[in-house]
Amino acid sequence: MKKVKKAIIPAAGLGTRFLPATKAMPKEMLPIVDRPTIEYIVEEAIASGIEDIIIVTGKGKRAIEDHFDRNFELEDNLMNKGKFEILDKINQSSKVEIHYIRQKEPKGLGHAVWCARNFIGDEPFAVLLGDDIVRAEEPCTKQLMEQYNATGSSVIGVQTVPDDETHRYGIIDPISSEGRSYEVSNFVEKPAPGKAPSNLAIMGRYILTPEIFDFLETQETGAGGEIQLTDAIQKLNETQKVYAYDFEGVRYDVGEKLGFITTTIEFALQNEEIREQLLVYLEDKVRKSAII
Repeated sequence: MKKVKKAIIPAAGLGTRFLPATKAMPKEMLPIVDRPTIEYIVEEAIASGIEDIIIVTGKGKRAIEDHFDRNFELEDNLMNKGKFEILDKINQSSKVEIHYIRQKEPKGLGHAVWCARNFIGDEPFAVLLGDDIVRAEEPCTKQLMEQYNATGSSVIGVQTVPDDETHRYGIIDPISSEGRSYEVSNFVEKPAPGKAPSNLAIMGRYILTPEIFDFLETQETGAGGEIQLTDAIQKLNETQKVYAYDFEGVRYDVGEKLGFITTTIEFALQNEEIREQLLVYLEDKVRKSAII
């Protein structure tokens, strides 16, 4: 059985929820404190043992390539000033090979994954979506890789969401469970309110076998008029088992404004450099709001 060594990070979306900020800047480059969102995703892949990453980009996404490229002038400046900790941070991505391909038309997540088919070949692979940052003792993608190693089957990362939010996600219809692992009868993309078969939602982390490309090749448009990855996974599940795994860790939704802001605040509170000053500021704002 081949090991999972490659990962796809789709980053071709238009980022309309964050306009006008994303008119000229990719949403994946919006910073959480002092690091762009996509850097957290790449670091999770590296920490999971991924050796090659392909980032699927679109028009206006050149800033992503520039960010992960070497900047020798900057590195030399930091070296001469003895700022070795910062130097190490900006060179983290050099631990993995990063490649790029463009999705020429915005046809959806399923199509973005399909665009990377030649890079993946006949190997199993990971998919990490940039709208979800996961913090865990063991990286989320690594947890799924271990499940793949145990089963030899595709594994989809899930977590529980409130019943009134199931319409926002792909949802699984579980048959049975063993620990955190679920056998699944159906994968449903964004079910209508009140129609979800469970409240176990797909959370932007996947380990997939290469046979998924056969279904993405002919997949018709689904929810939102786009080619949905969830629909292709359901077809794959009809020919070979696809498991779901309720991964451990805290998931942060940075794909919409409120989630992005609350994530920034939480990450800032975990930053020793600014934590105390931020706490004073927040306490003062809460106190003044209470008076008003």
